[in-house]
Amino acid sequence: MVFLAKTVSSTEWKAVANTISSLVEEATFDAAAEGIAFRAMDPSHVALVDLAWPNSAFEKYDCDKQYKFTVRVEDFVKLIKRAETKDAIEVAAAEEGMLAIRIADGYRREYKIHLIESTYSPTPLPKIPFKARFLVAEPTFEKILSDISVVSDHLTIETPKSKVVFTGKSDAGAVTVTLDKSNQDLMELEVQEESKATYSISYLLSIAKAAGSASDITLFEYSSKMPLKLEFKLSSTGGKIQFYLAPRIEER
Repeated sequence: MVFLAKTVSSTEWKAVANTISSLVEEATFDAAAEGIAFRAMDPSHVALVDLAWPNSAFEKYDCDKQYKFTVRVEDFVKLIKRAETKDAIEVAAAEEGMLAIRIADGYRREYKIHLIESTYSPTPLPKIPFKARFLVAEPTFEKILSDISVVSDHLTIETPKSKVVFTGKSDAGAVTVTLDKSNQDLMELEVQEESKATYSISYLLSIAKAAGSASDITLFEYSSKMPLKLEFKLSSTGGKIQFYLAPRIEER
């Protein structure tokens, strides 16, 4: 067996597939003995996603040599979406140029998808000196985004020493959401330096709905007028999706 990765539920694969589909049209996964990795930047170079999925996070994992496979994301997502939450998903190398996707919970289905030629080139992770770090309950993060998106297309994050302030404004008006240390939805807050930056809500909404579906908590790291880093855990057994988003250059 060149490559096989099996999860006990579909939640993780759905989070991975949906996250990637929000950024790119084709995806090159890099499987090795240690696990599965994926990294890509969207065509506009505004957002980057980085997947680290160790072998220990799978119910079953085999990879006796490096195996890179590239799929058309739209086709891959369609097949992964056929699984119910309780279904196990097995992704494996099939015959030359094909990938097998097996879905089962008593009722078993096996799909085969054509692999495509890769145009992949390595993307380095940005090296950013983050000055603020905090953890927010994932459902609360989605609620904040929804509340601010009714007024603004952009989200501004500010971190005074003892709280996190999310704001949005437009010609229609303004909105402010504040989380302080007394709020149970703000698990941690570390501020080396008071920071402020503004980001696109549309990117944040799509990544929160996709990657957040598998994670209870969202980790934020950022600095003034620098890219925002979000981290979502794939499961309690390991695996994470990191998302980098460039700031809005012109702040009002």
